[in-house]
Amino acid sequence: MQRSMVLLVIGLAGITLSRARAADESLHTAIDRLIDAKAGDTPKAPAADDAEFLRRVMLDLAGRIPTSAETTRFLDDKASNKRDVLIDSLLAGEDYPRRMQELFHAMLMERRGEHAEWTKFLRHAFANNLPWDQVARAMLAPDSGDENLRGAAYFLTARLTKEGAMAAVDVPGLTRDVGRLLAGVDLGCAQCHDHVSIDDYKQVDFQGLHMIFENMQSRRGGDFPAVTERVMQKHKEFQSVFTMDPRTTGLRIPGAGDVPIRTFPKGEEYSVAPDRKAKTPGVLKFSPLKELARGLAAKGNPLFARNIVNRLWFVMMGRGLVEPLDLFHSANPPTHPELLERLATEFVAHEFDIKWLLGQLARTGCYQRSSRLPGKGPLPDAKTYAVANQKRLSAEQFFWSTMIATGEIARLKQKPGVGLEQLVSETKSLAALQKQFLKTFSNPPREPEVDFAPTVKGALYLMHDEKVLELLKPRSGNLVERLATEADAKKTAEALFLAVVSRRPSDSDHEAVGRFLEKKDGAARAEAIGQLAWALLTSTEFCVNH
Repeated sequence: MQRSMVLLVIGLAGITLSRARAADESLHTAIDRLIDAKAGDTPKAPAADDAEFLRRVMLDLAGRIPTSAETTRFLDDKASNKRDVLIDSLLAGEDYPRRMQELFHAMLMERRGEHAEWTKFLRHAFANNLPWDQVARAMLAPDSGDENLRGAAYFLTARLTKEGAMAAVDVPGLTRDVGRLLAGVDLGCAQCHDHVSIDDYKQVDFQGLHMIFENMQSRRGGDFPAVTERVMQKHKEFQSVFTMDPRTTGLRIPGAGDVPIRTFPKGEEYSVAPDRKAKTPGVLKFSPLKELARGLAAKGNPLFARNIVNRLWFVMMGRGLVEPLDLFHSANPPTHPELLERLATEFVAHEFDIKWLLGQLARTGCYQRSSRLPGKGPLPDAKTYAVANQKRLSAEQFFWSTMIATGEIARLKQKPGVGLEQLVSETKSLAALQKQFLKTFSNPPREPEVDFAPTVKGALYLMHDEKVLELLKPRSGNLVERLATEADAKKTAEALFLAVVSRRPSDSDHEAVGRFLEKKDGAARAEAIGQLAWALLTSTEFCVNH
Protein backbone atom coordinates (compact mmCIF):
# COMPACT_ATOMS: atom_id res chain seq x y z
CA MET A 1 0.00 0.00 0.00
CA GLN A 2 2.77 2.45 0.99
CA ARG A 3 4.75 1.60 -2.16
CA SER A 4 1.61 2.14 -4.30
CA MET A 5 1.10 5.56 -2.75
CA VAL A 6 4.70 6.50 -3.49
CA LEU A 7 4.30 5.40 -7.12
CA LEU A 8 1.04 7.35 -7.37
CA VAL A 9 2.70 10.50 -6.01
CA ILE A 10 5.58 10.07 -8.45
CA GLY A 11 3.12 9.57 -11.30
CA LEU A 12 1.09 12.64 -10.37
CA ALA A 13 4.28 14.65 -10.09
CA GLY A 14 5.27 13.51 -13.56
CA ILE A 15 1.90 14.59 -15.00
CA THR A 16 2.17 17.95 -13.26
CA LEU A 17 5.70 18.43 -14.58
CA SER A 18 4.56 17.47 -18.10
CA ARG A 19 1.73 20.00 -17.95
CA ALA A 20 4.07 22.66 -16.62
CA ARG A 21 6.46 22.04 -19.50
CA ALA A 22 3.56 22.25 -21.97
CA ALA A 23 2.50 25.56 -20.42
CA ASP A 24 6.04 26.90 -20.82
CA GLU A 25 6.36 25.61 -24.38
CA SER A 26 5.96 28.24 -27.07
CA LEU A 27 3.35 27.56 -29.72
CA HIS A 28 5.84 27.30 -32.57
CA THR A 29 7.84 24.72 -30.59
CA ALA A 30 4.69 22.75 -29.84
CA ILE A 31 3.72 22.79 -33.51
CA ASP A 32 7.03 21.24 -34.56
CA ARG A 33 6.83 18.63 -31.80
CA LEU A 34 3.34 17.55 -32.85
CA ILE A 35 4.07 17.61 -36.60
CA ASP A 36 7.30 15.63 -36.21
CA ALA A 37 5.68 13.07 -33.90
CA LYS A 38 2.95 12.37 -36.44
CA ALA A 39 5.44 12.24 -39.36
CA GLY A 40 7.52 9.63 -37.57
CA ASP A 41 10.23 8.20 -39.82
CA THR A 42 8.99 10.01 -42.95
CA PRO A 43 12.00 11.55 -44.72
CA LYS A 44 12.01 15.29 -44.10
CA ALA A 45 13.32 18.09 -46.25
CA PRO A 46 16.12 20.19 -44.76
CA ALA A 47 15.54 23.77 -43.74
CA ALA A 48 14.94 26.09 -46.67
CA ASP A 49 17.96 28.15 -47.59
CA ASP A 50 17.83 31.88 -46.94
CA ALA A 51 16.66 32.78 -50.44
CA GLU A 52 13.78 30.29 -50.40
CA PHE A 53 12.71 31.37 -46.91
CA LEU A 54 12.92 35.09 -47.70
CA ARG A 55 10.76 34.84 -50.80
CA ARG A 56 8.21 32.59 -49.09
CA VAL A 57 7.73 34.67 -45.98
CA MET A 58 7.60 37.96 -47.89
CA LEU A 59 4.90 36.62 -50.18
CA ASP A 60 2.93 35.36 -47.18
CA LEU A 61 3.27 38.39 -44.91
CA ALA A 62 3.93 41.26 -47.34
CA GLY A 63 2.15 39.97 -50.43
CA ARG A 64 5.12 40.52 -52.73
CA ILE A 65 8.58 39.23 -53.54
CA PRO A 66 11.59 41.06 -52.09
CA THR A 67 13.45 43.67 -54.10
CA SER A 68 16.98 42.88 -55.25
CA ALA A 69 18.34 45.09 -52.48
CA GLU A 70 16.26 43.33 -49.82
CA THR A 71 17.37 39.93 -51.09
CA THR A 72 21.04 40.85 -51.17
CA ARG A 73 20.90 42.39 -47.71
CA PHE A 74 19.23 39.30 -46.21
CA LEU A 75 21.51 36.80 -47.95
CA ASP A 76 24.62 38.69 -46.80
CA ASP A 77 23.38 39.10 -43.21
CA LYS A 78 25.37 36.79 -40.90
CA ALA A 79 23.20 37.27 -37.79
CA SER A 80 21.89 34.01 -36.31
CA ASN A 81 18.48 35.53 -35.51
CA LYS A 82 17.89 37.23 -38.86
CA ARG A 83 14.82 35.13 -39.69
CA ASP A 84 13.07 36.10 -36.46
CA VAL A 85 14.02 39.74 -37.04
CA LEU A 86 12.62 39.57 -40.57
CA ILE A 87 9.33 38.02 -39.43
CA ASP A 88 8.86 40.75 -36.81
CA SER A 89 9.70 43.51 -39.29
CA LEU A 90 7.24 42.17 -41.87
CA LEU A 91 4.42 41.94 -39.33
CA ALA A 92 5.14 45.53 -38.28
CA GLY A 93 5.74 46.77 -41.83
CA GLU A 94 3.61 48.89 -44.16
CA ASP A 95 2.96 45.96 -46.54
CA TYR A 96 1.24 43.81 -43.90
CA PRO A 97 -2.16 45.61 -43.72
CA ARG A 98 -2.39 45.66 -47.52
CA ARG A 99 -1.48 41.98 -47.77
CA MET A 100 -4.06 40.99 -45.14
CA GLN A 101 -6.73 43.18 -46.73
CA GLU A 102 -6.14 41.52 -50.10
CA LEU A 103 -6.00 38.04 -48.57
CA PHE A 104 -9.16 38.38 -46.48
CA HIS A 105 -11.05 40.10 -49.27
CA ALA A 106 -10.44 37.11 -51.54
CA MET A 107 -11.17 34.68 -48.69
CA LEU A 108 -14.37 36.29 -47.42
CA MET A 109 -15.85 37.79 -50.58
CA GLU A 110 -14.60 35.21 -53.09
CA ARG A 111 -14.29 37.87 -55.81
CA ARG A 112 -17.92 39.03 -55.59
CA GLY A 113 -16.97 42.66 -56.12
CA GLU A 114 -15.25 45.66 -54.61
CA HIS A 115 -16.36 48.48 -52.32
CA ALA A 116 -14.19 51.31 -51.03
CA GLU A 117 -15.80 51.17 -47.57
CA TRP A 118 -15.16 47.42 -47.30
CA THR A 119 -11.52 47.94 -48.28
CA LYS A 120 -11.26 50.72 -45.70
CA PHE A 121 -12.73 48.44 -43.02
CA LEU A 122 -10.30 45.60 -43.71
CA ARG A 123 -7.35 47.97 -43.91
CA HIS A 124 -8.30 49.56 -40.59
CA ALA A 125 -8.75 46.13 -38.98
CA PHE A 126 -5.30 44.87 -39.93
CA ALA A 127 -3.44 48.17 -39.54
CA ASN A 128 -4.72 48.24 -35.96
CA ASN A 129 -4.50 44.46 -35.42
CA LEU A 130 -8.14 44.23 -34.34
CA PRO A 131 -8.99 40.86 -32.75
CA TRP A 132 -10.60 38.44 -35.19
CA ASP A 133 -13.75 38.08 -33.07
CA GLN A 134 -14.26 41.85 -33.22
CA VAL A 135 -13.76 41.82 -37.00
CA ALA A 136 -16.28 38.99 -37.42
CA ARG A 137 -18.86 40.65 -35.17
CA ALA A 138 -18.54 43.85 -37.23
CA MET A 139 -19.40 41.84 -40.35
CA LEU A 140 -22.33 39.98 -38.81
CA ALA A 141 -23.92 42.90 -36.95
CA PRO A 142 -22.66 46.04 -38.73
CA ASP A 143 -22.49 49.36 -36.88
CA SER A 144 -23.26 52.16 -39.31
CA GLY A 145 -22.27 54.72 -36.69
CA ASP A 146 -18.57 53.78 -36.68
CA GLU A 147 -16.85 55.26 -39.72
CA ASN A 148 -13.99 52.75 -39.58
CA LEU A 149 -16.18 49.67 -39.17
CA ARG A 150 -19.35 50.46 -41.13
CA GLY A 151 -17.91 49.06 -44.38
CA ALA A 152 -18.04 45.60 -42.80
CA ALA A 153 -21.70 45.47 -43.84
CA TYR A 154 -20.55 44.77 -47.39
CA PHE A 155 -19.98 41.15 -46.34
CA LEU A 156 -23.78 40.89 -46.05
CA THR A 157 -25.02 43.43 -48.59
CA ALA A 158 -22.90 42.09 -51.46
CA ARG A 159 -24.72 38.79 -51.03
CA LEU A 160 -28.13 40.47 -50.98
CA THR A 161 -27.77 41.81 -54.51
CA LYS A 162 -30.11 40.56 -57.22
CA GLU A 163 -28.39 39.34 -60.36
CA GLY A 164 -30.67 39.67 -63.35
CA ALA A 165 -34.17 41.11 -63.66
CA MET A 166 -35.96 37.93 -62.59
CA ALA A 167 -33.53 36.82 -59.92
CA ALA A 168 -34.34 36.76 -56.22
CA VAL A 169 -31.94 37.69 -53.45
CA ASP A 170 -29.89 34.58 -52.62
CA VAL A 171 -30.56 34.35 -48.88
CA PRO A 172 -29.76 30.59 -48.85
CA GLY A 173 -26.38 31.42 -50.40
CA LEU A 174 -25.70 33.98 -47.68
CA THR A 175 -26.69 31.44 -45.02
CA ARG A 176 -24.32 28.90 -46.52
CA ASP A 177 -21.46 31.42 -46.73
CA VAL A 178 -21.73 32.50 -43.10
CA GLY A 179 -21.50 28.86 -42.03
CA ARG A 180 -18.68 28.04 -44.46
CA LEU A 181 -16.48 31.08 -43.98
CA LEU A 182 -16.91 31.84 -40.28
CA ALA A 183 -17.60 28.42 -38.76
CA GLY A 184 -16.14 25.97 -41.27
CA VAL A 185 -19.46 24.14 -41.83
CA ASP A 186 -21.10 24.02 -45.26
CA LEU A 187 -24.82 23.60 -44.54
CA GLY A 188 -25.87 24.25 -48.13
CA CYS A 189 -27.05 20.67 -48.76
CA ALA A 190 -29.15 20.70 -45.58
CA GLN A 191 -31.56 23.39 -46.77
CA CYS A 192 -34.40 21.05 -47.76
CA HIS A 193 -33.57 17.97 -45.68
CA ASP A 194 -30.88 16.60 -43.40
CA HIS A 195 -27.57 16.27 -45.25
CA VAL A 196 -27.55 12.92 -47.04
CA SER A 197 -23.86 12.17 -46.49
CA ILE A 198 -22.83 14.23 -43.43
CA ASP A 199 -24.71 13.12 -40.32
CA ASP A 200 -23.70 16.21 -38.33
CA TYR A 201 -25.44 18.67 -40.69
CA LYS A 202 -29.18 18.83 -40.03
CA GLN A 203 -31.91 20.78 -41.78
CA VAL A 204 -32.74 22.53 -38.52
CA ASP A 205 -29.15 23.87 -38.46
CA PHE A 206 -29.63 25.50 -41.84
CA GLN A 207 -33.16 26.79 -41.19
CA GLY A 208 -32.29 28.18 -37.75
CA LEU A 209 -29.47 30.22 -39.31
CA HIS A 210 -31.41 31.07 -42.47
CA MET A 211 -34.25 32.76 -40.57
CA ILE A 212 -31.80 35.41 -39.31
CA PHE A 213 -31.08 36.58 -42.85
CA GLU A 214 -34.70 36.27 -43.99
CA ASN A 215 -35.38 38.94 -41.41
CA MET A 216 -32.79 41.37 -42.84
CA GLN A 217 -32.44 43.57 -45.90
CA SER A 218 -29.97 46.04 -47.39
CA ARG A 219 -30.57 49.67 -46.47
CA ARG A 220 -30.90 51.74 -49.58
CA GLY A 221 -29.19 55.07 -50.17
CA GLY A 222 -26.09 56.43 -48.52
CA ASP A 223 -22.42 56.21 -49.40
CA PHE A 224 -21.72 53.07 -47.42
CA PRO A 225 -23.28 49.59 -47.16
CA ALA A 226 -25.80 49.04 -44.36
CA VAL A 227 -28.53 46.61 -43.34
CA THR A 228 -31.80 46.80 -41.41
CA GLU A 229 -33.81 44.16 -39.55
CA ARG A 230 -37.51 43.60 -39.13
CA VAL A 231 -39.04 42.72 -35.79
CA MET A 232 -38.88 38.93 -35.27
CA GLN A 233 -41.96 37.60 -33.52
CA LYS A 234 -42.20 33.86 -34.07
CA HIS A 235 -40.33 30.66 -34.77
CA LYS A 236 -39.80 29.45 -38.32
CA GLU A 237 -41.86 26.64 -39.76
CA PHE A 238 -40.22 24.19 -42.17
CA GLN A 239 -40.41 20.59 -43.33
CA SER A 240 -38.17 18.04 -45.01
CA VAL A 241 -38.90 17.28 -48.64
CA PHE A 242 -38.40 13.62 -47.75
CA THR A 243 -40.67 13.20 -44.70
CA MET A 244 -42.93 16.27 -45.06
CA ASP A 245 -43.22 16.38 -41.25
CA PRO A 246 -43.91 19.97 -40.05
CA ARG A 247 -41.26 21.37 -37.72
CA THR A 248 -40.32 24.69 -36.14
CA THR A 249 -37.10 26.28 -34.99
CA GLY A 250 -35.83 29.42 -33.38
CA LEU A 251 -32.45 30.95 -34.06
CA ARG A 252 -29.69 28.36 -34.31
CA ILE A 253 -26.05 29.44 -34.44
CA PRO A 254 -23.26 27.11 -35.67
CA GLY A 255 -21.24 25.93 -32.70
CA ALA A 256 -23.45 27.76 -30.18
CA GLY A 257 -26.84 26.13 -30.51
CA ASP A 258 -30.32 27.58 -30.05
CA VAL A 259 -31.14 31.15 -29.11
CA PRO A 260 -34.64 31.85 -27.73
CA ILE A 261 -36.64 34.51 -29.57
CA ARG A 262 -37.59 37.35 -27.24
CA THR A 263 -40.83 39.16 -28.08
CA PHE A 264 -42.28 42.46 -26.84
CA PRO A 265 -45.69 44.09 -26.93
CA LYS A 266 -46.48 46.02 -30.09
CA GLY A 267 -44.84 49.44 -29.96
CA GLU A 268 -42.21 48.33 -27.43
CA GLU A 269 -39.90 46.40 -29.75
CA TYR A 270 -37.30 49.18 -29.99
CA SER A 271 -34.97 50.63 -27.39
CA VAL A 272 -34.49 53.52 -29.84
CA ALA A 273 -37.47 53.97 -32.15
CA PRO A 274 -36.92 54.32 -35.93
CA ASP A 275 -37.17 57.84 -37.34
CA ARG A 276 -38.70 57.86 -40.80
CA LYS A 277 -37.92 61.53 -41.42
CA ALA A 278 -34.25 61.11 -40.56
CA LYS A 279 -34.29 57.66 -42.25
CA THR A 280 -32.70 55.98 -39.23
CA PRO A 281 -33.74 52.35 -38.64
CA GLY A 282 -33.95 52.34 -34.85
CA VAL A 283 -32.42 49.89 -32.37
CA LEU A 284 -34.25 46.62 -31.74
CA LYS A 285 -34.40 45.22 -28.24
CA PHE A 286 -33.98 41.77 -29.79
CA SER A 287 -31.66 41.80 -32.80
CA PRO A 288 -31.10 38.39 -34.47
CA LEU A 289 -27.94 39.75 -36.13
CA LYS A 290 -26.49 40.79 -32.78
CA GLU A 291 -27.40 37.42 -31.31
CA LEU A 292 -25.59 35.77 -34.22
CA ALA A 293 -22.53 37.98 -33.78
CA ARG A 294 -22.39 37.30 -30.02
CA GLY A 295 -22.96 33.58 -30.35
CA LEU A 296 -20.78 32.81 -33.37
CA ALA A 297 -17.80 35.14 -32.82
CA ALA A 298 -17.28 34.04 -29.24
CA LYS A 299 -14.52 32.56 -27.13
CA GLY A 300 -16.76 29.68 -26.16
CA ASN A 301 -17.63 28.72 -29.75
CA PRO A 302 -15.17 25.99 -30.79
CA LEU A 303 -16.11 26.13 -34.49
CA PHE A 304 -15.30 29.81 -34.74
CA ALA A 305 -11.73 29.50 -33.46
CA ARG A 306 -10.98 26.23 -35.24
CA ASN A 307 -12.20 27.58 -38.56
CA ILE A 308 -9.95 30.64 -38.62
CA VAL A 309 -6.82 28.90 -37.31
CA ASN A 310 -7.35 26.18 -39.92
CA ARG A 311 -7.62 28.83 -42.64
CA LEU A 312 -4.52 30.67 -41.45
CA TRP A 313 -2.66 27.34 -41.28
CA PHE A 314 -3.72 26.79 -44.90
CA VAL A 315 -2.42 30.25 -45.87
CA MET A 316 1.00 29.57 -44.37
CA MET A 317 1.40 25.81 -44.85
CA GLY A 318 -0.38 25.24 -48.15
CA ARG A 319 -3.15 22.92 -46.92
CA GLY A 320 -5.56 22.84 -44.01
CA LEU A 321 -5.46 20.52 -41.03
CA VAL A 322 -9.08 19.97 -42.04
CA GLU A 323 -9.70 19.66 -45.79
CA PRO A 324 -11.87 20.94 -47.40
CA LEU A 325 -11.62 24.05 -45.27
CA ASP A 326 -15.39 24.37 -44.88
CA LEU A 327 -16.26 20.77 -44.00
CA PHE A 328 -15.68 20.40 -40.28
CA HIS A 329 -17.65 17.35 -39.09
CA SER A 330 -17.06 14.17 -37.11
CA ALA A 331 -16.51 12.01 -40.19
CA ASN A 332 -13.82 14.39 -41.50
CA PRO A 333 -11.38 14.70 -38.59
CA PRO A 334 -8.27 16.90 -38.74
CA THR A 335 -5.03 15.25 -39.77
CA HIS A 336 -3.52 16.47 -36.47
CA PRO A 337 -6.36 16.76 -33.90
CA GLU A 338 -4.16 17.73 -30.96
CA LEU A 339 -2.44 20.41 -33.03
CA LEU A 340 -5.71 21.96 -34.23
CA GLU A 341 -6.97 22.07 -30.66
CA ARG A 342 -3.72 23.64 -29.45
CA LEU A 343 -3.86 26.29 -32.18
CA ALA A 344 -7.47 27.18 -31.40
CA THR A 345 -6.95 27.24 -27.63
CA GLU A 346 -3.90 29.48 -27.77
CA PHE A 347 -5.48 31.75 -30.38
CA VAL A 348 -8.41 32.35 -28.04
CA ALA A 349 -6.06 32.80 -25.08
CA HIS A 350 -4.20 35.46 -27.09
CA GLU A 351 -7.46 37.35 -27.71
CA PHE A 352 -7.86 36.26 -31.36
CA ASP A 353 -4.60 37.97 -32.36
CA ILE A 354 -4.00 37.10 -36.02
CA LYS A 355 -0.64 38.86 -36.18
CA TRP A 356 0.64 36.87 -33.20
CA LEU A 357 -0.53 33.57 -34.71
CA LEU A 358 1.06 34.26 -38.10
CA GLY A 359 4.32 35.10 -36.35
CA GLN A 360 4.23 31.79 -34.50
CA LEU A 361 3.50 29.81 -37.68
CA ALA A 362 6.31 31.56 -39.57
CA ARG A 363 8.79 30.62 -36.81
CA THR A 364 8.15 26.90 -37.05
CA GLY A 365 10.62 24.50 -38.58
CA CYS A 366 7.60 23.06 -40.38
CA TYR A 367 7.03 26.37 -42.21
CA GLN A 368 10.73 26.90 -42.83
CA ARG A 369 11.37 23.52 -44.49
CA SER A 370 12.49 23.40 -48.08
CA SER A 371 10.01 22.47 -50.79
CA ARG A 372 12.69 20.16 -52.21
CA LEU A 373 13.51 16.71 -50.85
CA PRO A 374 17.07 15.52 -51.56
CA GLY A 375 17.34 12.37 -53.64
CA LYS A 376 15.10 10.87 -56.26
CA GLY A 377 12.47 9.20 -54.12
CA PRO A 378 8.77 10.16 -54.21
CA LEU A 379 7.64 13.16 -52.21
CA PRO A 380 5.98 12.27 -48.89
CA ASP A 381 2.27 12.79 -48.36
CA ALA A 382 1.48 16.50 -48.12
CA LYS A 383 -0.37 15.81 -44.85
CA THR A 384 2.94 15.06 -43.11
CA TYR A 385 4.39 18.53 -43.80
CA ALA A 386 7.73 16.77 -44.19
CA VAL A 387 8.32 18.96 -47.23
CA ALA A 388 7.01 22.51 -47.64
CA ASN A 389 3.84 22.48 -49.72
CA GLN A 390 3.88 24.75 -52.74
CA LYS A 391 1.14 27.41 -52.89
CA ARG A 392 -0.46 29.37 -55.68
CA LEU A 393 0.23 33.07 -55.95
CA SER A 394 -2.91 35.14 -55.67
CA ALA A 395 -3.63 37.59 -58.47
CA GLU A 396 -2.57 40.39 -56.13
CA GLN A 397 0.72 38.72 -55.20
CA PHE A 398 1.40 38.06 -58.88
CA PHE A 399 0.77 41.70 -59.80
CA TRP A 400 2.91 43.26 -57.08
CA SER A 401 5.71 40.75 -57.61
CA THR A 402 5.77 41.34 -61.37
CA MET A 403 5.93 45.09 -60.89
CA ILE A 404 8.84 44.72 -58.46
CA ALA A 405 10.69 42.12 -60.54
CA THR A 406 10.58 44.19 -63.72
CA GLY A 407 11.63 47.36 -61.93
CA GLU A 408 8.37 49.12 -62.78
CA ILE A 409 7.81 50.13 -59.15
CA ALA A 410 11.37 51.45 -58.82
CA ARG A 411 11.02 53.29 -62.14
CA LEU A 412 7.86 55.14 -61.09
CA LYS A 413 8.42 55.49 -57.36
CA GLN A 414 10.56 58.62 -57.35
CA LYS A 415 8.88 60.55 -54.53
CA PRO A 416 9.97 59.41 -51.05
CA GLY A 417 7.23 58.17 -48.75
CA VAL A 418 4.88 57.11 -51.52
CA GLY A 419 3.43 53.67 -50.79
CA LEU A 420 2.69 50.99 -53.35
CA GLU A 421 -1.05 51.60 -53.42
CA GLN A 422 -0.72 55.36 -53.65
CA LEU A 423 1.66 54.88 -56.54
CA VAL A 424 -0.88 52.68 -58.33
CA SER A 425 -3.79 55.03 -57.67
CA GLU A 426 -1.79 57.99 -59.01
CA THR A 427 -0.55 56.15 -62.11
CA LYS A 428 -3.34 55.38 -64.59
CA SER A 429 -1.31 52.86 -66.58
CA LEU A 430 -0.39 50.94 -63.42
CA ALA A 431 -3.97 51.01 -62.13
CA ALA A 432 -5.24 49.64 -65.45
CA LEU A 433 -2.60 46.91 -65.42
CA GLN A 434 -3.51 45.90 -61.88
CA LYS A 435 -7.17 45.64 -62.86
CA GLN A 436 -6.26 43.41 -65.79
CA PHE A 437 -4.06 41.16 -63.62
CA LEU A 438 -6.90 40.66 -61.15
CA LYS A 439 -9.34 39.93 -63.96
CA THR A 440 -6.98 37.43 -65.61
CA PHE A 441 -5.54 35.54 -62.64
CA SER A 442 -8.37 35.57 -60.09
CA ASN A 443 -10.83 32.72 -59.82
CA PRO A 444 -14.39 33.29 -61.06
CA PRO A 445 -16.73 34.87 -58.47
CA ARG A 446 -17.89 32.54 -55.66
CA GLU A 447 -15.08 30.06 -56.32
CA PRO A 448 -12.65 29.65 -53.39
CA GLU A 449 -9.02 30.22 -54.28
CA VAL A 450 -7.38 27.15 -52.80
CA ASP A 451 -5.68 25.21 -55.60
CA PHE A 452 -3.05 26.15 -58.16
CA ALA A 453 -4.74 25.84 -61.55
CA PRO A 454 -2.87 27.48 -64.45
CA THR A 455 -5.16 28.62 -67.25
CA VAL A 456 -4.79 29.07 -70.98
CA LYS A 457 -6.16 32.59 -70.51
CA GLY A 458 -3.35 33.44 -68.11
CA ALA A 459 -0.67 31.94 -70.36
CA LEU A 460 -1.93 33.82 -73.43
CA TYR A 461 -2.10 37.05 -71.44
CA LEU A 462 1.54 36.81 -70.40
CA MET A 463 2.57 35.88 -73.92
CA HIS A 464 0.73 38.56 -75.88
CA ASP A 465 -0.52 41.45 -73.77
CA GLU A 466 1.15 44.65 -74.93
CA LYS A 467 1.22 46.26 -71.48
CA VAL A 468 2.94 43.22 -69.98
CA LEU A 469 5.48 43.02 -72.78
CA GLU A 470 6.24 46.73 -72.38
CA LEU A 471 7.51 45.96 -68.88
CA LEU A 472 10.25 43.90 -70.51
CA LYS A 473 11.45 46.62 -72.85
CA PRO A 474 14.12 49.12 -71.78
CA ARG A 475 12.48 52.12 -70.10
CA SER A 476 14.25 54.65 -67.95
CA GLY A 477 15.10 53.01 -64.60
CA ASN A 478 13.57 49.58 -65.17
CA LEU A 479 15.34 46.21 -64.97
CA VAL A 480 15.97 45.69 -68.68
CA GLU A 481 17.28 49.24 -69.18
CA ARG A 482 19.72 48.82 -66.28
CA LEU A 483 21.04 45.49 -67.54
CA ALA A 484 21.22 46.37 -71.24
CA THR A 485 24.45 48.30 -70.70
CA GLU A 486 26.07 45.61 -68.50
CA ALA A 487 28.67 43.82 -70.63
CA ASP A 488 29.54 41.16 -68.03
CA ALA A 489 27.20 38.18 -68.51
CA LYS A 490 27.83 36.93 -64.97
CA LYS A 491 26.82 40.26 -63.44
CA THR A 492 23.79 40.35 -65.73
CA ALA A 493 22.72 36.87 -64.62
CA GLU A 494 23.23 37.77 -60.96
CA ALA A 495 21.10 40.92 -61.22
CA LEU A 496 18.44 39.18 -63.29
CA PHE A 497 17.96 36.24 -60.94
CA LEU A 498 18.03 38.38 -57.79
CA ALA A 499 15.36 40.66 -59.28
CA VAL A 500 12.96 38.03 -60.61
CA VAL A 501 13.36 34.78 -58.66
CA SER A 502 14.93 36.23 -55.51
CA ARG A 503 18.07 34.11 -55.50
CA ARG A 504 21.55 34.06 -56.90
CA PRO A 505 22.01 32.05 -60.10
CA SER A 506 23.52 28.57 -60.09
CA ASP A 507 26.47 27.61 -62.29
CA SER A 508 24.09 26.19 -64.89
CA ASP A 509 22.06 29.42 -64.80
CA HIS A 510 25.21 31.44 -65.43
CA GLU A 511 26.10 29.18 -68.31
CA ALA A 512 22.63 29.43 -69.90
CA VAL A 513 22.56 33.22 -69.64
CA GLY A 514 26.08 33.51 -71.03
CA ARG A 515 25.20 31.38 -74.06
CA PHE A 516 21.98 33.30 -74.73
CA LEU A 517 23.68 36.71 -74.57
CA GLU A 518 26.77 35.68 -76.50
CA LYS A 519 27.61 38.05 -79.36
CA LYS A 520 24.55 40.24 -78.63
CA ASP A 521 24.92 43.97 -78.04
CA GLY A 522 22.94 47.13 -78.42
CA ALA A 523 19.24 46.70 -79.10
CA ALA A 524 19.66 42.96 -79.64
CA ARG A 525 21.14 42.55 -76.15
CA ALA A 526 18.32 44.57 -74.57
CA GLU A 527 15.75 42.42 -76.36
CA ALA A 528 17.54 39.23 -75.26
CA ILE A 529 17.57 40.39 -71.63
CA GLY A 530 13.84 41.11 -71.89
CA GLN A 531 13.30 37.60 -73.19
CA LEU A 532 15.27 36.11 -70.31
CA ALA A 533 13.25 38.16 -67.82
CA TRP A 534 10.01 37.00 -69.48
CA ALA A 535 11.13 33.35 -69.27
CA LEU A 536 11.77 33.73 -65.53
CA LEU A 537 8.51 35.64 -64.92
CA THR A 538 6.45 32.90 -66.56
CA SER A 539 8.30 30.02 -64.91
CA THR A 540 6.77 27.83 -62.21
CA GLU A 541 9.50 29.10 -59.90
CA PHE A 542 8.04 32.61 -60.12
CA CYS A 543 4.33 31.76 -60.31
CA VAL A 544 4.28 29.51 -57.23
CA ASN A 545 5.20 30.25 -53.63
CA HIS A 546 7.60 27.37 -52.99
